[in-house]
Amino acid sequence: MTVMKITLRSIIPSCSKGVVKPESKPKKKVSKQSSFTRFAMLDLSYPSSMWSEDLSTSLAGSNLHVFTLGELKVITQSFSSANFLGEGGFGPVHKGFIDDKLRPGLKAQPVAVKNLDLEGPQGHREWLTEVIFLAQLRHPHLVKLIGYCCEEENRLLVYEYMPRGSLANQLFRRYSVSLPWATRMKIALGAAKGLAYLHEAEKPVIYRDFKASNILLDSDYNAKLSDFGLAKDGPKGMTRMSPLGSWGQKAMLLLNTS
Repeated sequence: MTVMKITLRSIIPSCSKGVVKPESKPKKKVSKQSSFTRFAMLDLSYPSSMWSEDLSTSLAGSNLHVFTLGELKVITQSFSSANFLGEGGFGPVHKGFIDDKLRPGLKAQPVAVKNLDLEGPQGHREWLTEVIFLAQLRHPHLVKLIGYCCEEENRLLVYEYMPRGSLANQLFRRYSVSLPWATRMKIALGAAKGLAYLHEAEKPVIYRDFKASNILLDSDYNAKLSDFGLAKDGPKGMTRMSPLGSWGQKAMLLLNTS
């Protein structure tokens, strides 16, 4: 994976209107690449008044869709309780359905829409971190971010829908059938592969939030890591780990609780 380090002072946007732009600086020409450019997660606390580019422009090439709040209300039936999937530290999550009638080029599919709780423990910084990382990272064992909404104070994320929910739900919910060990091994291996991908990238990523509630499962119990709000760029020369090594052991510890 080709990596280029770009300071976020030049790429992180503001979602609100009336942003004061800094004095323009000569832009460096960047050659076209087959893979999306990895941005360095630097200085997220930099004042919003100095953010110089629109988010959609900064993430051009990531294939993320920029949704309006009105569109997300339509696909979730105004975030109705009937579509409520759960709630975590970020905020409530509702199920929705998108297709090309909503936006040309969209694959017809169910989605999970996560809405930032403005009074919760996470905020714009974590929302922005997740958008930037998942816009650039693609792997079978990472949850896919389809798009986002950044409208006034609203911050929402649109993901692929994971029918079996989180690993925590599978392990700890009442009256659930215990997961067979073959399934547990499959989940552990998938989670380990996701972590190994992050650590073995040319520019490593430190996930920082590895727990059962952040491991999502599709209908076939394939594990996908989610919630990248606390992730950060790893140091240069970070030790690479085998998917069946330390990360596999950590994944098995999560699965050995029930």
